[in-house]
Amino acid sequence: MYVPTSFVWNDLTEIHEFMERYSFATLVTKHADTRLVASHIPLLLVRGGSEHGHLLGHVARGNDQWRDVNGEALAIFTGPHAYVSPRWYEADQVVPTWNYLAVHAYGPLQIISDRDEFRDLLRRMIDIYESGDENPWTLERSGDAVDKLMGGIVGFRIPITRIDAKRKLSQNHPVERQEKVIAALDLQSGEDASEIVALMRKNLKDKRD
Repeated sequence: MYVPTSFVWNDLTEIHEFMERYSFATLVTKHADTRLVASHIPLLLVRGGSEHGHLLGHVARGNDQWRDVNGEALAIFTGPHAYVSPRWYEADQVVPTWNYLAVHAYGPLQIISDRDEFRDLLRRMIDIYESGDENPWTLERSGDAVDKLMGGIVGFRIPITRIDAKRKLSQNHPVERQEKVIAALDLQSGEDASEIVALMRKNLKDKRD
């Protein structure tokens, strides 16, 4: 990922929080026959054990992405994003752009062959995504059907060897222009624009503090 100096994001705690919040990711792998394959799946970040932690996930057994992976896997996490019009800067020699956050996590894809470890992976993911419900569904409620479920999917882990992270929030512009972008986005509808506004305001506050 191209990350100019102004947009480099190094705070690992913030990056991990971002990966947990926007956990529906894109998994990209290269295969022995040179194909690139991508799947859109939830990935569970497990902190600790190494500097960057590791990712857990699963794909359908019929999805051959888990077979014959050649080299590193790439997991792409994306969050809020918003178009930025040059009109808002009220200045010449500026162009349209986009503010956004993204994290690329790299590492080898390792198949989980141990059944108990695989079952624990499913339980952990279910517990996380059901946590907001008053009557959460649990793996145990599936009874014997869990064995059929596990037979139809393949679990994997990705020990994260490196992370590229980018926060593009108009930091490359003077504060006055950033404030104009914030004011304009604040008038836009949509959750993404609101989240970008909040992040830009926090960025400016941290800079001033």
